[in-house]
Amino acid sequence: MARRLLRALLAYPSRSPFTFGFVCLLLLTRLWILYGLPAEQSAAVLAHVSTNLDNLADHPVSALLGSACFLAGSLTEVTSLGFASTVLTFGLGVCWLLARAERRWGGLRALAVFLGGHVGATLLTAGVIVVGVRQGWYGEEVRSTLDYGISYGSQTVLAASTAALPRRARPWWALLVLAWPLGGAEWGSGPLPDFTTVGHLCAALLGFALLLVRPEVRFRSAAAIAEG
Repeated sequence: MARRLLRALLAYPSRSPFTFGFVCLLLLTRLWILYGLPAEQSAAVLAHVSTNLDNLADHPVSALLGSACFLAGSLTEVTSLGFASTVLTFGLGVCWLLARAERRWGGLRALAVFLGGHVGATLLTAGVIVVGVRQGWYGEEVRSTLDYGISYGSQTVLAASTAALPRRARPWWALLVLAWPLGGAEWGSGPLPDFTTVGHLCAALLGFALLLVRPEVRFRSAAAIAEG
């Protein structure tokens, strides 16, 4: 088992070069933000790439692309919800399942799924926020709230990987993908949870929709998850 895991790790860069490069980028930007910049500059960088309404109106491209280059969850606080979120979105969604998607679909298709989920869910959520602010469900401060990270794109990959599982496991996996964002959801005075929960649900629905619209875009088999 240990030898098999070691072989898989050694082959990872060559078998999934896009995902490997993306993982390295995320770890490097994490170190840069935490240790390479003064606190004020780090805050300014994250504020610039945040995909809130103000930034989407002012510099949408750099906000949408930049936000996907940073990890938002915790990598060290193992008892926190932030760490659990990182395990799901970074560990499972990117390091494992995005790599599997790259091997089955190719790097460009895997990138399209991830970015499509990231951008699509962000824009759908922005529309929900606009309506929510007008209806008084969200406060005006939500327009400038800090919001960045890979979780929407990863959530789409998690949902799209449902077809790789055995048929009996698919409903349970789909339920997990839809349910985990609700675990930390915050509810205000309106009918909607906090906007990040809305975003994760939108991202999941985009991943499921991909399987319905393009059923051929799926992993080959459940066994493919375990191999190499």
